[in-house]
Amino acid sequence: MKSSLQRQAGQAGWSFANGQVKAFLTRTGGHLAPVAFRLGRKVVTPFSIAPWNDEALPGVPTMLRVLRGDFFCAPFGGNAAPYRGERHPPHGEPANRDWTFQSLKRDRDAVTLHASIHTHVRRGRIDKRLMLRAGHTAVYCEHVLSGYRGPMPIGTHPMLHFPEAAGPANITTSTFRIGHVVPSGWEEPAAKGYSFLRTGATFSSLRRVPDREGGTVDLSVFPARPGYEELVQLVSDETRPFAWNAVTFPGAGQVFFTIKNPRVLRETVLWFSNGGRHYPPWNGRHCNVLGVEDVTAYFHLGLADSVKANRLTRAGFPTAVQLSPRRPLRVAHILAMAAIPRGFDAVKSITRQGDGVKLTARSGRSVSVPLDIGFVTGR
Repeated sequence: MKSSLQRQAGQAGWSFANGQVKAFLTRTGGHLAPVAFRLGRKVVTPFSIAPWNDEALPGVPTMLRVLRGDFFCAPFGGNAAPYRGERHPPHGEPANRDWTFQSLKRDRDAVTLHASIHTHVRRGRIDKRLMLRAGHTAVYCEHVLSGYRGPMPIGTHPMLHFPEAAGPANITTSTFRIGHVVPSGWEEPAAKGYSFLRTGATFSSLRRVPDREGGTVDLSVFPARPGYEELVQLVSDETRPFAWNAVTFPGAGQVFFTIKNPRVLRETVLWFSNGGRHYPPWNGRHCNVLGVEDVTAYFHLGLADSVKANRLTRAGFPTAVQLSPRRPLRVAHILAMAAIPRGFDAVKSITRQGDGVKLTARSGRSVSVPLDIGFVTGR
């Protein structure tokens, strides 16, 4: 089935939908947003779109001009330093260059959009398939990397916007081995950027993360800390069949959650963006946004820093995948939403249950959601 280009929020791209989800993929950068989920009678659009989406921004990287929703990064990170002669744009060519439409397939149970890109800095091909399944309030995301050789940090980049009317949200994750605050290369007042966490600190709970003043900050509740940008990385427990992140909005009666394979995407980067950047194009106006980025990478620092020995690799945690032209790499993740009952405060666990999952809250309340976990686990 052919799909004609449409335009939304300043970008050309392709729409695809079923009865539960309506989504849009930008041609440039392959950014997924807006996405509307139908939760009963309510329609929810959780992903952020940068406030400068309709502005001319000469000299700004394409990825930042398009910035919205979720996109695939290879190599993940800023990539300011070259690696063996390779100079990649921020978050790699897939996040910046045009994708080619391949197909839009509809059958009784699923709608699948297929797009691809051939990269030039390091030659290879990436196939993107985004699938919507009947009865599921989820987007199933698959990226297959073919023809590549050598180490590469990779990652997803979902960004949520927190509307003030929804009230504070509670952020929880599956068990992680250790958490780290970004070690360097982050926001500094001299460059008109501001952060409050103690760079290089480690932690075991999002509720107690060391700050620059000798205390701790609770990162499990957001929006918070207006005027600051924070970045932390959690090392996932690779022994679990799947790993998850969840953002619960008790006041709005909804939860957003992601599912991944922790042996492919080994870490999660949480980016708390709340007006702490006062340089273009941010100019203090990118607020109440949370990046929930599942990666195998060393923070946002890019290919060179992820490949060389670093704090995580010295502890035995890989920060890059090894690619071979003989073995295509499949990277899968799920973006999902669900309505929650009164009293559901924050996700404590996500477990398989029949043909779906069961989300259980700290309060003991629970909700069952149709979902195909096998999409990420392979079984």
